Amino acid sequence: MANIQQVTRRHAVVSETRHLLFSVMPGAVWILIFLVLPSLYLMAVAFMTNGAYGLPELPLSLDAFKQLAGFGFLGWSPGNLYTLLRSLWQTLVSTGLVVLVAYPIAYYITTCRTSLRPLMLLAVVVPSWTNQVIRAFGWMNLLAPGTPLSDAAQALGLIGDYMGLYPSNFAVTLGLVYNFLPFMVLPLYAAFEKLDVAQVQAAQDLYAAPVRAFWHAVFPQTLPGLLAGTVLVAIPAFGMYVIPELLGGGKGMMLGNLVANQFAGGSNWPLGAAGALLMLLATFVGLFAMRRIGKRLGGGEEVVI
Repeated sequence: MANIQQVTRRHAVVSETRHLLFSVMPGAVWILIFLVLPSLYLMAVAFMTNGAYGLPELPLSLDAFKQLAGFGFLGWSPGNLYTLLRSLWQTLVSTGLVVLVAYPIAYYITTCRTSLRPLMLLAVVVPSWTNQVIRAFGWMNLLAPGTPLSDAAQALGLIGDYMGLYPSNFAVTLGLVYNFLPFMVLPLYAAFEKLDVAQVQAAQDLYAAPVRAFWHAVFPQTLPGLLAGTVLVAIPAFGMYVIPELLGGGKGMMLGNLVANQFAGGSNWPLGAAGALLMLLATFVGLFAMRRIGKRLGGGEEVVI
């Protein structure tokens, strides 16, 4: 009898293990192919020597990381450091502006009639269905010299005569905000739909000011959506290539442009791989920081980023 129970238990464990493996296998294979293997390849290239035509070759070297830090034949140059700081600044500013714009939009959509909400969400999402390059060219035409927006900026003294809002860092920020707005609105809308209105009403019954009611009753409930949207916006914005290239006009190069330029035309593959590894490291550090911040702000176990 004992042997039968042991065999039955062993079969149950084997069956459960097999079910777990089949459930996890697709995701594990996906991560292996599209994250682990490319990262290992970039890591190998980053530690190789820059050879003829910019291609990697042996022996192994730390030259790419030294160049990324700014050390070259003529000594240290802060150019790459400026590019890194500009990428961080553009990411922080763009993500903050996206949050400020997306919060009222997501809240407004949840207050609309149920039948209108899909149309409102579609209006937010549809622009992102067009090609990113086409949208960037659209903003180039809207912000170029002689357009109403540029004329208004000249009238306010924000730019000089015969100048446009493009190319500029402002145009890059505007393009990033416009590009990533749907990725913040959708998670926030999902969070607002689950909002416990009773907590908000309780705060109002206790005569809490609107700002205090938002901070203590609304913000903690929408924090998971906010963090999910921040991940979807900040990570791709940090490594963005197309928008800084087109709307910045070479004046607002970000880390993504630095990496792309090293691979394009065979300039310096090890340096490009080192920059890509830096972006990957920044991504992991950012995710870890947001998880800690989310829990500190009251996200609790719902913050699972």
